[in-house]
Amino acid sequence: MRITGGQARGITLTVPKGDAVRPATDAMRQAVFSSVASWVAGATFLDLFAGSGAYGLEAVSRGALGGVFVEKDARTAGYIRQNIAAVCKSLARSEADLQVVNADATTVALGVVPDLVFIDPPYELIPAVGPKLFLQLSAWLAEKADPLVVFEMPGELTMTPEGWTCVKRLGKGVRQPTVCIFRTNRALSG
Repeated sequence: MRITGGQARGITLTVPKGDAVRPATDAMRQAVFSSVASWVAGATFLDLFAGSGAYGLEAVSRGALGGVFVEKDARTAGYIRQNIAAVCKSLARSEADLQVVNADATTVALGVVPDLVFIDPPYELIPAVGPKLFLQLSAWLAEKADPLVVFEMPGELTMTPEGWTCVKRLGKGVRQPTVCIFRTNRALSG
């Protein structure tokens, strides 16, 4: 698994062995970042259920200023720290603006309000945590004019969170990974 674009393109990311992490595929991340390119440069991000940190690190490689990776599993969070170090070394930049928080993504407290949110939970958790996450996001992102949420989910699942609209869906097929890109209804009506 590698960074697919930007200045750190080609840097290998490490992931724990086994099924503890289901990283987003390179092709899916390329499609996502082609679709959200105008939001990334200069942005701050939040990577929930971060796993390997691939989504957030792609953003860093493509010009994001900084962000927070939230991962519940302490061992997996260690892999994110290794991946941050590798990407930052490649970019000759400090790791200071990148934070790994070892916490539950559904209860974490934020200090910084991000411009861009990546959510890639274990698929079996989505029906239970999806609505709760969007309620939190509505509160967290209230001061942002046009925040963007990138939510990976299986193709057979559809979400219609109150106050949000899926403006684009990437991927296809039942039982295949897809990504929904959500914007707030207030941003779309303004």
